[in-house]
Amino acid sequence: MAQGSKKAVLYAIFVNGIITVLKGLSALATHSASMMNEAVHSLMDTLNQVFLMIGLIRGGAGVDRTYAFGHGQKKYLWNLWSAIGLFSIGCGLGLAHAWHAWHQLGSVERPTAVSLLGMEIAPILISAVVLTIALVLEGYVLLVATREFRAQMRAKGASNPFRFLREADDPTLIAVLLEDSIAVTGVILAATGITLTQLTGDESWDIWFSVAIAVMLGITAIFLGMINMRYLTSIRDADAERAFAEICERRRDIERFHDLRSIVVDETHVVVVAEVELREEVLVTDMRERIHAHEQALLERVPEQRRTERVREYAEIRAVVQATLERTERVIDELETELKDRCPQVFHLTVEVEGIAAESALDAPGELLS
Repeated sequence: MAQGSKKAVLYAIFVNGIITVLKGLSALATHSASMMNEAVHSLMDTLNQVFLMIGLIRGGAGVDRTYAFGHGQKKYLWNLWSAIGLFSIGCGLGLAHAWHAWHQLGSVERPTAVSLLGMEIAPILISAVVLTIALVLEGYVLLVATREFRAQMRAKGASNPFRFLREADDPTLIAVLLEDSIAVTGVILAATGITLTQLTGDESWDIWFSVAIAVMLGITAIFLGMINMRYLTSIRDADAERAFAEICERRRDIERFHDLRSIVVDETHVVVVAEVELREEVLVTDMRERIHAHEQALLERVPEQRRTERVREYAEIRAVVQATLERTERVIDELETELKDRCPQVFHLTVEVEGIAAESALDAPGELLS
């Protein structure tokens, strides 16, 4: 998990907690439907970001006896719960409150002034002050999240922000960015509804804009749910698979590869699995001296008088096997090193060597002379 994502979440929790209290008090004082839905919105944002932080903490745990690749996917699970649960609840509460306000339209008298510290203050002024504070604070948190989002875009070499928003591998940051973008939009919608109500005297403007805020929460829940569901269904890492294929195609000691697959555990842990067939004429070129060295080392462990034909035959066969295994292991190690250099998110590479390719040097002796 990027440290910037955690910072963005912490800022969002602190700011939204303050804004929730301010909007709630303002809604109670002014009887504004859109302000009440904004209070619900900010409350859901705060609780959602608490869930995100729990996911980051729980998902940051390392490998143990139960979780072979760490706890990274718990992050997506907590994100999914927060997106579907809290935002759906926020949407439902917002629509329910709007429905209730609509049925009470005209039957509930709104206060013309609110007594505060011995002064009579107009409700519109309270709403304006609270929404201005919310806009400034939400805008700052959005700026923090946007900077981290752009930093990740640059690191990934992405240029299209909308495509990166849909395909980014850090759904926690995406959740904070979307929440804060919608929070700023929600403040603007609430201010518009309250202003139109004040100018026209028609309270339905306030109610309709509160409906818009609730619907935004519902759409956010669906979108964030879809993003996190991708990472809970064994999604593949196309970049890692493409890099592995390019590496294999450039290597002369690999004839072909197949059954290439990958699984994204989280944005820093990807598992890649593949099968490869090696090219004999390349492998054997530097094995003669290694086989001879292994054979001599084995024979030196046996007294001269006991070096029978059978012992020499055994030493020769074992030397061939040992040299072949070492050469094969070297190919796998080089593949893993190069892949991790290109794709740091690759946590584990499993390569199954099927053996020598069917088209060996004996079938194409001209390869030996090239």
